[in-house]
Parts: sequence; structure tokens; C-alpha cells
Amino acid sequence: MKIQNVNDAAFEAYGRVVTGYDTDELLKVLTETTPAPVDSVVYVPSDAALEATPAMKDFTYNCYGGMPIQIGYCNGTNTKLNCLEYHRDSEIDIAATDCILLLAKQQDCMGKMLDTSKVEAFFCPAGTGVELYATTLHYAPCSAKLGAQFRVVIVLPKGTNYDKPEITVKNADDARLFASNKWLIAHPEASEAKQGAVIGLTGVNIDIAEDIQ
Repeated sequence: MKIQNVNDAAFEAYGRVVTGYDTDELLKVLTETTPAPVDSVVYVPSDAALEATPAMKDFTYNCYGGMPIQIGYCNGTNTKLNCLEYHRDSEIDIAATDCILLLAKQQDCMGKMLDTSKVEAFFCPAGTGVELYATTLHYAPCSAKLGAQFRVVIVLPKGTNYDKPEITVKNADDARLFASNKWLIAHPEASEAKQGAVIGLTGVNIDIAEDIQ
């Protein structure tokens, strides 16, 4: 699979590189206090130690315009796509280590299955922050080298990715609601499909293992 860079023009369809924020302490706390499994991925929506850093104020008032936010993390090792999700807002990812993001466009999955051939890969260098637009499908980051652990800060509006609200499903989009502010489509091979996620991905379940050796 071709791996592009978040600094390439191709990334502009999915997001932008975020500059101007001092994230040194944020990434230091992430690196020193959060686990990164060697054979799986862990996601924590909100982490008190990360939210106690000066970055919390900057992202709340500057980046999100005063909206309540949460700062959590996604760490571990991963090479597979498995699923794609979207929110009703942008997500900020700040990489403490090199990682790769697998992305697609929400416009290509509304009311239909998304073929995984439309997914693109982007290398995100350590120390880089990116905004993934609300229309960008994404999921867990991937390792940049086979077997390497990644650590990525995840900034989202407060309450995102917690328990799914009880709703009456009124349309196909509603059926994809998997957690609060989280709409998910799964590949048939993904464990999330067995947990009741809507199967919305067709084609090969992308695995970049051979591309990052």
C-alpha cells in the first residue's frame, strides 16, 4: 500500500497539520504515564494527567473555540484497518511517536458499503498534530515500523466514545451509532462486527504489515 505523508497535498482532503501549540509537556506525560501494549491497542477517552497539562486550555479555547473537550490517548501496536468511524466534529491527533493513519471519506460510505480500496495511508511523524475533519473516516492508528509501539494523544469534544445512548433507529446512519458521538462501520473480519457493529466495509481488510517492515 502506498504510504503518503500528512504534509503532502493529498492529506488536505482529510485534514490539516495543526501548528502553534506547545505540546511538549502533553507528549512527555503521555510517554511517561500511559501504557502501550506490544500486541494490541488501548484507547482511553479522557486521562486526568493529560488534561492537567497546559495544552488542555489551549485546545479548549483556541482549537475548539471554548467547547468542552477531553484529552485521551490511543496506544499500542497495530497494522490492520478493521473498522472506520466518524464523529460530528473534528478530532485532533498528536503523535508522540511515528505512526500511520488509515483514512477515507464519509461521503463514500453514506447509504452504501465502502470498498477498502478507497482507504489511503498517511505517515504522521512524531511530534506532529493533525486535525481530522468531521467527514474523515478513521480508526486506531497503525505502527510505523513492524512491531513498534505507537502513542497518540486524542482530543475530542467531551463525552465522545462513552456509552451509546438509547435511541430509536430512524435511518441507516442511526444504525451505525456505536458509542456517544461515534458512528462505526466494521469489516466482517473485525471483532467489532461480532459486538454488533454494522458491517459497512467490503474488500480486503487492509493490513500494512508488509509495507512497514
